[in-house]
Amino acid sequence: MSLETEAREEVRDVPQDPLSALLLPLGRPFAVAFLLIVAFSFYEVVMRYVFDAPTIWVHETTTALTALCFAFGGAYCLGTDRHIRVVLLYDHVSPRVRRILDVVISLVGAAACAMMAWAAWSLAYKAFYTPGGQFRLETSGSAWNPPTPAIVKSVLFVVLCLMCLQFLLQALRHARRDAGVDAHHGPVGEGRFDDA
Repeated sequence: MSLETEAREEVRDVPQDPLSALLLPLGRPFAVAFLLIVAFSFYEVVMRYVFDAPTIWVHETTTALTALCFAFGGAYCLGTDRHIRVVLLYDHVSPRVRRILDVVISLVGAAACAMMAWAAWSLAYKAFYTPGGQFRLETSGSAWNPPTPAIVKSVLFVVLCLMCLQFLLQALRHARRDAGVDAHHGPVGEGRFDDA
């Protein structure tokens, strides 16, 4: 393992900004939710194929939990700088150009999250209110009929708003960074929230 790779591994769970520092502790409960999804699915398989008594709640519960976990996963990856990068060109430019790319990428990410949050707001609003303006939670329409669509749509809207703010905070962090310091290849922890 190269020194560069080791340096990257050491800073894996370091929050990138103050908002991310607040969000990262939620990672463990969401990780436990994935274990619950597996346990619920196993329970359903046993009930359906061993006892011939399928449940009415497992499929909708696991689908909703998975959606919530993946939505939060975006904010977690962004907050710990674990999002996917195509480094084919990025690794071959100077730290000054990387800084510019980091700012531009963060601003584009913020704009994308803002547009998706705008779309998600409409879905979330409709999941909580009838066209006449009366409050009601959208339900799944199944035999169990839980309000999971309303919950998932509202959480998605909130997470997209948080990710938009995270991207803006990271753009600010990259813009303030010394042009000679590389946020991803420089010294361990350089330019990170916890070292500020």
